[in-house]
Amino acid sequence: MTEKNILVLFPKDWDRIELDHPRYRSGYRFYYEGFDLFRFPGNARLLTFDARRYVDRLARKYRGRIDGVVSNNEHFGTLIAAALAHRLGLPGPDPATIIAAQHKYYSRCVQQRIVPEAVPRFEALPYGGGTFRPPQLGFPCFVKPVKATYSVLARRVENLAQLRALMDFSPLEQLILRKLVQPFDDLMRVYTPFTIGAQTMIAEELLDGKQFNIDGYVHNGRVTVLGIVDEVMYPGTQAFMRFEYPSRLEPEVQQRMIALTEKLLAGMDYGYGFFNLELILNAETGAIHIVEINPRMASQIANLYRRVDGCDPYGMLLDLAVGNAPRPDRGAGEFRAAASFVFRRFDGRGPEHVPSDEQIAAIHQRYPDARLMLYLKRGAGLAREMKWLGSHRYAVLNLGGRDSADLHTRYEDIRRELALESGAGPARASRTAT
Repeated sequence: MTEKNILVLFPKDWDRIELDHPRYRSGYRFYYEGFDLFRFPGNARLLTFDARRYVDRLARKYRGRIDGVVSNNEHFGTLIAAALAHRLGLPGPDPATIIAAQHKYYSRCVQQRIVPEAVPRFEALPYGGGTFRPPQLGFPCFVKPVKATYSVLARRVENLAQLRALMDFSPLEQLILRKLVQPFDDLMRVYTPFTIGAQTMIAEELLDGKQFNIDGYVHNGRVTVLGIVDEVMYPGTQAFMRFEYPSRLEPEVQQRMIALTEKLLAGMDYGYGFFNLELILNAETGAIHIVEINPRMASQIANLYRRVDGCDPYGMLLDLAVGNAPRPDRGAGEFRAAASFVFRRFDGRGPEHVPSDEQIAAIHQRYPDARLMLYLKRGAGLAREMKWLGSHRYAVLNLGGRDSADLHTRYEDIRRELALESGAGPARASRTAT
């Protein structure tokens, strides 16, 4: 086929690894733009970053030179990619729909209109400009920013004192938070009539149950589901411990989740692009509630589907980028089970042992399918991550197995070999949506 030129915005490590695979070299040429929001010196660009000017600059630079634009970056990339595709007349989702999905308050409003039975009680809590008020829905409740990523500042709050502590930001933190959400606010004003800005929290009724996510894409209004993944938390926390595929849910429950997803996406006019929908199932009542909608591919877990089903999510993403209907081929996976394991510390410290390049290379030799990502922080960056996330996510390991037992045996072998800690969170029995 004729080589297609694809612009990749704010690429993640997972994106670069996947798109560097030889399977794409004969059909695509990739251009990369953007910076790393969570690593210095790239994150210093936040101080002067203007999303509208950035879209203008990219439109001038790439007009007539690219066939598609993609991004799996939740915070900036997904919306900017939609805005740029809209500007250049390329295939892509409506920027207004992306905003309605990503703004957690307005997303809840849309969900309530379409699938009210799947939505907890909620309300907006402004925190900018020194304003503050307790939630009318009462305590305990779950509080999170209306625009964030990696569950930043998302917490179960028991009382007013905890809420005040959560929303007590230093001048530097206020600056960082303002700069983090300003690009979203700027584009929101361009594409929507929304008036509640991103410098706002949302308080929600607590949800009890186990969490799952459903992944797929929409092409010209037709929904294709790739699968459902079990999300396992560190005991007593809202911190992900692993994402495991295929799900152990009963087929009937999975079909209910798929039907809910299709109804929601159709009702919100989400007609084009990947999606990752997080859901929570109450085992006692059977009720399914929506945690949130992510209008993008979940790049960390996309390769789980390749490992088990033999499908190619990134190939589907590229098909969508150039306006083609993806081919959801299945049935040729190397493994019967796969997972993305997340290593965390909850004590405010970094890991006791950091694997050397030689150790990681030795593991890859023994386990060629293993993919290990390190996200090490120290000093102020580590302290901020602990305050904002409640834990330090320092490594992620993606792996396959002949079955679930073999998967976990391989995981334990690698964990011991690299001296990676599978730390546990503080003891607590409750589970709430994140």
